[in-house]
Amino acid sequence: MALYVQKYGGTSVGSVERIEAVADRVKRFRDQGHDVVVVVSAMSGETNRLIELAQQISPEPTPREMDTLLATGEQVTIALLSMALNRRECPARSYTGWQIGIRTDSAHTKARIQDIDTDSMQRELAAGRVVVVAGFQGVDDGGNITTLGRGGSDTTGVALAAALKADECQIYTDVDGVYTTDPRVVESARRMDQVTFEEMLEMASLGSKVLQIRAVEFAGKYSVPLRVLSSFKEGPGTLITLEGDDAMEKPVISGIAFNRDESKLSVMGVPDLPGVASRILGPVSAANIEVDMIVQNISEDGSTDFTFTVHRNDFRRTESILKNITDDLGAREVLGDDRIAKVSIVGVGMRSHAGVASRMFDALAAESINIQLISTSEIKISVVIEEKYLELAVRALHSAFGLDAVEETS
Repeated sequence: MALYVQKYGGTSVGSVERIEAVADRVKRFRDQGHDVVVVVSAMSGETNRLIELAQQISPEPTPREMDTLLATGEQVTIALLSMALNRRECPARSYTGWQIGIRTDSAHTKARIQDIDTDSMQRELAAGRVVVVAGFQGVDDGGNITTLGRGGSDTTGVALAAALKADECQIYTDVDGVYTTDPRVVESARRMDQVTFEEMLEMASLGSKVLQIRAVEFAGKYSVPLRVLSSFKEGPGTLITLEGDDAMEKPVISGIAFNRDESKLSVMGVPDLPGVASRILGPVSAANIEVDMIVQNISEDGSTDFTFTVHRNDFRRTESILKNITDDLGAREVLGDDRIAKVSIVGVGMRSHAGVASRMFDALAAESINIQLISTSEIKISVVIEEKYLELAVRALHSAFGLDAVEETS
């Protein structure tokens, strides 16, 4: 007998019919003799509906009351799913985050889990019941309802799996696993049977939206085997786990991630003096704007060009900040481009293979795609290119590194 923590997202429980389908799936696991804890999101569209209601009342509602409101979305789902399971003679009980003992800090709308009391879950499982838990929420030491922010239900699922020492945490979504890249861009993209936490973390941070970064970080920290599956069709999904013994046989590149929401700013002709980077990025950081890639050119005449990227939504605000400090910096001008994209190749196999970067650059050069910025780590290489070449670049790299699916012949 194994213990599974299963998490179902909003599209998986988006209607009564979908909730009934989830109940059928959970019952099959129980009938096989397994213990199951189910974590659910609010029904698809429900959280947006609640936000709209709040904005009709107040343009800036207090974070505490927003948490109290938004937490009700998952409460509906847990009750309906428990009803569906009980009607199938599969005993189940629903619990909100605070009922089950998920303790968080007091950062409303973006709380972090601090502790989980597993006693009540263990008692319910021992009694033969399925435990149905509301994702995305908890309670602070003051008894206030809190929510975990974007991707919070994934984080809840992984955290419960870690606390219960579950055999596997299964994340059910509208895709059947993690692919080598977005199949909407590359038709020949392949579903990966297995990927490491390191690779998944890089892919999530670089634009792959299958899993939230916090959930992957949590799973990696506590070594929770994580599997991405589709709630709409059967299949083995993709297992995300620690690097195995067969790492030497892994492909050089596991996947290609990309992000369209990039913009680039350059401060030209800055005096090349100690502390100049701090003087440029300090005001940007103070405005709570996150900086991604950074490049500083080598100085020849006592001045340098300083270039960095930010999310496209922050482009105008960042540009304004830089123009306000240009004179103080002694810079010549500020240039900006909000029509760029970032493409990244990811793979733990890069550690033991030389020539990966040159192969990447050759593939892009063959398509006459100019590279504007380059960033590397031990298992990834990212480049910034013109946005209009994004899909061409992804397809070229997917083919160059042998990631295309092989068509079966009869």
